[in-house]
Order: sequence, then C-alpha cells, then structure tokens
Amino acid sequence: MIDFNSVSKIYKNEFTAVKNINLKIDDGEFVFIVGKSGAGKSTLIKLLLREIIPSEGIITYNEQDITKIRKRNVAQYRRKIGFVFQDYRLLPKMTVYENVAFAMEMICSNSKTVRREVPLVLSMVGLSDKAKYYPDELSGGEQQRVAIARAVINKPETIIADEPTGNLDPDTSKEIMKILTEINKRGTTVIMATHDMNIVQAYQKRIVELKRGVIIRDIKTGGCIDEPKEI
Repeated sequence: MIDFNSVSKIYKNEFTAVKNINLKIDDGEFVFIVGKSGAGKSTLIKLLLREIIPSEGIITYNEQDITKIRKRNVAQYRRKIGFVFQDYRLLPKMTVYENVAFAMEMICSNSKTVRREVPLVLSMVGLSDKAKYYPDELSGGEQQRVAIARAVINKPETIIADEPTGNLDPDTSKEIMKILTEINKRGTTVIMATHDMNIVQAYQKRIVELKRGVIIRDIKTGGCIDEPKEI
C-alpha cells in the first residue's frame, strides 16, 4: 500500500507544490490523478518515485518509509515501479525488442529469461509483429505500447503513467487504456495522471483531484466529476 501522510513539498523559491497531502492507495487499485497544469500532479509522482523528498510528512510504500532510503538504494526501490512517459522516451537506435530487453538487462536478467519474457510482453501489447522495427517506424500509439511493455517487463508492483494518452488520438487512447486496464486486472496497481477528462469519465475508477497542491476531491467509485471547468 502507498501512504502519503501529511506530505508537503516546498521548493527553494518558497513555492508550495503540494500541501498536507493525505492519500492512501491500496494494492491493485487503479487511480486517476487529475487537475489543471500546476495542480501538483507531477510533484506527487516525483515524490513517489523518490526523485524528490517532501519538505514535511512521510511517504510509505508497503510500510517502507521511502523518504529515508539512501541514495545508493533508490534504484533498487524503483524496480518495484514501472513508469510510462507521455513522450515515450524510447531509445531510437534500438529495435522494439531491444528497447524492452534493455529494461531487463539493466537489472542483470540472464539472456534466457530475456528471450522468454520479451516476446510474451510484446504479445500482450499487440506488437509481436513489430519486434524488429525501430521507434521512428512506428505510430505514436505503437510507441506508447512499447513504452508500456518496457514498464511492465520486470513485473513491477505499481505502474505510474504520466499523461500516457496526451499525444494520442481518441481511438488510440482507448487502445492504451485497454492495455492499462488489463494490466490492472492482473493485480498491478496503476496510478495515471491525466488531463483527458473524456477518459476519466469513461472508466469507473477512483479519481483524486488536485487544485493548487491540495486534494479537493477523492471519488472512490469513479464516474463523473461535477464542474469540469475546474479541472
């Protein structure tokens, strides 16, 4: 379980990015983090990834206080989390297969395991026939599916997706959401930051809404958010 306990982050310019955040996310949940640009979504993600530490409060991940993790152990902690970027961040000179395999090689997986697991994950995201393609030969949706495959290849406990549909058309966005939903059904916790209220409205998932660094709504059952103009 993820637990933000009275967490605030104040940057050096005295800007308070998030203030007194109290948030619990259970194992296996699918949670949308929504809010305008500058609401605090990115700071929340950076705190969970241990890219930054809070000015106040405690963050625990499965009862481990991640604010106290030593720098040399941060990489080991992050192995529990898969991350999907809006801009894909694929390695341009590597094929689809090599991009996904690289994530396994980074944690010293043996070659036999890589050869077994990569085709399985590419099949899961519908890219078995694209294994030898390079990123610039793929559509945006295909590149994002490669990014998802890379994020899940090491079987993380949690997937964090930061605006994963932000650069995609509506039909392709639905394909990406279908994959993320399927991953969640298999037991992986999914935390998705998004501006796309059409997607949020379409899925009956938990919604946490931020405004000026404060949680203003936490809708457990998903569905509609009133006053969409405030998002």
